[in-house]
Amino acid sequence: MAEFSTWRAYRNFEREVSRNRRYIRTAEAESFLTAVRSTCEARKLHISKGRGFWRAQAGHGWRYEEAIGEDVPHAFLPERMKPLTDRAMEGRANPRGVSVLYLCTNKEASMSEVRPWLGSMISLGHFKTNRKLTIVDCTRDSEGTNNIYLRELPEDERDRIIWSDINRAFTTPVTRSDDTDVYVATQILAELFKDYGFDGIAHRSAFGESSTNLALFDRDCADLTSCQLHEATSVRFNFPERDGPYWVRQATSSTKSAKKGRKK
Repeated sequence: MAEFSTWRAYRNFEREVSRNRRYIRTAEAESFLTAVRSTCEARKLHISKGRGFWRAQAGHGWRYEEAIGEDVPHAFLPERMKPLTDRAMEGRANPRGVSVLYLCTNKEASMSEVRPWLGSMISLGHFKTNRKLTIVDCTRDSEGTNNIYLRELPEDERDRIIWSDINRAFTTPVTRSDDTDVYVATQILAELFKDYGFDGIAHRSAFGESSTNLALFDRDCADLTSCQLHEATSVRFNFPERDGPYWVRQATSSTKSAKKGRKK
């Protein structure tokens, strides 16, 4: 079985494909993908037919209420609750134009994933799988840390750290302002899993420790069963410090006067 050459393997791969060589890759990058293909078998997970999940879409449609003679907000219609086949946006598991069905196990986390602002409306759909699915479960290694190691790790530790890095890469929230190169590494991995016969990927949600996101390659493998409209009325963030502050030394009045005097 192919193994990872270093605990930095995913980080090296991500750096290469996003900054240096994307399509004609080095032997090191191809070796990494071979090891991913080999080790993903141990992370195979089956999802049964009829399992329920949530999908949120920012925005809403309108419904005319005859009783009041006005249009009122209404959840999007079924065709809008699935990714559009001709206008798929760039995502962690898909390039622009390739549709992937993103679902979540938790409805609150699903709505948080669309980055609502206060007062915005969110259409929330409940989906059920219509066939058995086989996915790559990246959540098994989600407890790893983003540490730097000064020595090479044993094979089993390398495996855990690298798959933790992969889970973290898929979990990182997406914004419309992101440069598209930040998606490249995970898009390549998603295409690898799809080519290997998997139906999708499971990874942790950034919005809820017990929530799991799914990226399913077939947009028609789950059906909408119901849809409701929600409004974002509060937002709560926590901001732990990740690095100490730096200080900017301000020039004193006497120093400024001395500099002016030298110019004369």
